[in-house]
Amino acid sequence: MLDAVVVGAGPNGLTAAVELARRGFSVAVFEARETIGGGARTEELTLPGFRHDPCSAAHPLGINSPAFRALPLERYGLQWLHAPLPMAHPFPDGTAAVLSRSVAETAASFGPRDAGAYRRLVEPFLPRWDTLVRDFMSLPLTALPRDPVTLARFGLVGLPPSTWLMRRFRDERARTLFAGLVAHVISPLSGFATSAIGLVFALAAHARGWPVARGGSQAISDALAACLKDLGGALHTDYEVKRLDDLPPARAYVFDTSPTALARIAGLGRYYDGYRYGAAVFKIDYALDGPVPWTAEEPRRAGTVQIGANSAEIGAALRAASREGRAPDRPFLITVQPSVADPGRAPAGKQVFWVYGHVPNGWTGDLTDAVERQLERYAPGFRDRVLARAVAGPPEIAARNANYVGGDIASGAASGLQLLLRPKPSLFPYSTPHPAVFLCSSATPPGPGVHGMSGHNAAKAVWRRLRQS
Repeated sequence: MLDAVVVGAGPNGLTAAVELARRGFSVAVFEARETIGGGARTEELTLPGFRHDPCSAAHPLGINSPAFRALPLERYGLQWLHAPLPMAHPFPDGTAAVLSRSVAETAASFGPRDAGAYRRLVEPFLPRWDTLVRDFMSLPLTALPRDPVTLARFGLVGLPPSTWLMRRFRDERARTLFAGLVAHVISPLSGFATSAIGLVFALAAHARGWPVARGGSQAISDALAACLKDLGGALHTDYEVKRLDDLPPARAYVFDTSPTALARIAGLGRYYDGYRYGAAVFKIDYALDGPVPWTAEEPRRAGTVQIGANSAEIGAALRAASREGRAPDRPFLITVQPSVADPGRAPAGKQVFWVYGHVPNGWTGDLTDAVERQLERYAPGFRDRVLARAVAGPPEIAARNANYVGGDIASGAASGLQLLLRPKPSLFPYSTPHPAVFLCSSATPPGPGVHGMSGHNAAKAVWRRLRQS
């Protein structure tokens, strides 16, 4: 009998397996697809020699993850590469604000009226960032806070809606960039604790940047898998699990799946029926015949580029997708330029380009024209650079990864109380009514992103139970 079986070889499932193997438990991972990775994969989606990330591409939470930083992933080939700027946000007038490693450079890009307000917002937290991010990403009570005072101060700033925090800024440049940061979790700007989302992304950039993994996001999954194998863990692919009886006997079963899939496989009935799935994404991967022709200079040096004219346009796009059940006319876009930091991702002189906009859950339309109209506003001539495109709407997103129900890449709506209390309001979100079954996916705290902390936190709950039995 194994100590633990993990279902799903995404970053959280692999992290949970590694954490258990490190502590001497026997572990095996079972993955339904022929390859591992979940939301951290790399494939030639368009043309030979162009290596694209079907889901995640830039990793501000990955490089800052306490779980990843505690593992020797560099020994197994993971190398973080940085563009000159972590992120840029161009405006229709040809200028841009930036999110730089430097607080001063970032503040200066907002203009003199908001530079001081931004510095006062982020500078108190930066000296204590490593402790803060560990406390923040370990919630709820998987560990006592190491710095409860700083965490409480962060809560006072972060728990209100981002629309409240943005009142600190007098001009639209700072508001727009911050609204874009919040939109990364596909949550309306007026939602509970959305200030914390924007603040975490900003602090992450100042602390360690928004890098890509050399060769693609698959490098993260491959490093975790290699680490697991060195620790004696087993990894099985092309193995679909439909019920617990499909798995070998074990003392614990850990699921890197959606809550609804876990309930179906483990026979938990309607236990997770109240779990909400949120808005979806419409994603396009491009093979380009050269760099994106941005009008502003700063986006040409940035790894990530946000596209939204102002905070009102970004807010309207989020409301359309998440509340009004329609695709926005002018979608807010998150784009990543991996080739700026990692030229080897494409043939010489060419580039890969990654972009998505938000649409309703399960939407079956085509957003390609709206996406490219938005890009042309800030990079005239973009379409002329396109060699090939790989388009994935919500049905294709869900087919690639069963955890992304209806195309929701956050594995559940990151809004309201469900932003923090996932998948149910509980101090023990990784446990289930079945004493040997646990959940470790992005549907548990701290939520979406390639950081492994959901797996790390779940592994703690598992090994505590294994030591008691």
